[in-house]
Amino acid sequence: MNPKENKQKIQRRQRRHARIRAKIKGTLAMPRLSVFKSSQHTYAQLVDDINGKILGSASSLELKKTRSVRATKTKAASEVGKLIADKAGKKKITKVVFDRSGFKYHGRVKALAEAARKAGLHF
Repeated sequence: MNPKENKQKIQRRQRRHARIRAKIKGTLAMPRLSVFKSSQHTYAQLVDDINGKILGSASSLELKKTRSVRATKTKAASEVGKLIADKAGKKKITKVVFDRSGFKYHGRVKALAEAARKAGLHF
């Protein structure tokens, strides 16, 4: 992919993200579960938009420190989903609003969401 096409792809995702963010807001009772994926890692954050606070975060970088076995990026994303659900459970958060950040709902984003649901988060 040439640099111009890559820039356009990023801009399209950012426009989708802006449309999504205009519609959803996270609160203390029901925070926003924001997902970001880079080329190598997957990140998730619980955000209270009303107070502007990050309530919890998880990433595949945390898993990399604890595990020596290299998993696929999709498996790592599902582990991040479990990890963020555990952190949310410790803060007594059971319901969240899912923010896919303009990424399509498949692959790593879908794996993270389904793992978080199985671990007890409702959205």
